[in-house]
Amino acid sequence: MLELNAVESGYGETQVLHGLTLEAQTGRVLAILGRNGAGKSTTLKTIMGLLPLKSGQIAFDGKPIAGRPFDIAKSGIAYVPETRDIFPSLTVRENLEIAAKRFGSNGADWTMERVVDLFPRLGERMDNGGTQLSGGEQQMLAIARALLMNPRLLILDEPTEGLAPIIVKLIHDKLQELKEAGLSMILVEQNFGFATSLADDVVVVGKGQIVWTGSSDDIRADDTVQHTWLGV
Repeated sequence: MLELNAVESGYGETQVLHGLTLEAQTGRVLAILGRNGAGKSTTLKTIMGLLPLKSGQIAFDGKPIAGRPFDIAKSGIAYVPETRDIFPSLTVRENLEIAAKRFGSNGADWTMERVVDLFPRLGERMDNGGTQLSGGEQQMLAIARALLMNPRLLILDEPTEGLAPIIVKLIHDKLQELKEAGLSMILVEQNFGFATSLADDVVVVGKGQIVWTGSSDDIRADDTVQHTWLGV
């Protein structure tokens, strides 16, 4: 579905990714793991066109993608950044309507009603501004807004960052629902248990390269990889 081949990217003159190659398959969840600074978020930002692709190729459904983030989003990829990036001056309803009006259409899988069914708390907070939401509510809103883009691939960067354990479980359960519904996902996450309980496939990034590839079961059984590359 999504293929990165020998990708090199970074920030200005600082190169972070060094020939990174990976594949995310249709209908599966891929977890990208690694220590802080390994290049995980850089990988996601490069996919979304937020950082320039210096060399290599990124392909979605066999077609090269590179360019403006909006064009990449239109191709069917939705991105939930670590910073969530909701519009603080807008209400929950207005945040959702931006995506629904831009990407929704008659017969769309994801509608305002469906995302509120997935996250009932948002239905209770529709008229509240972004600054009035808790961290967990902001994360629900960020995911709901991404779903209203009706993506074929959902990319999430650190979805549990800074959240209370009860909200982490809620987010886990909702992502599990999306997985069971067949939505393809890429997940960057520091919470090892959270990531490996959701993922089908796992890659580990170290120093801007893929240093390990396998299944969730494989990495849970491999103490050496966990210690060497993840510090678990």
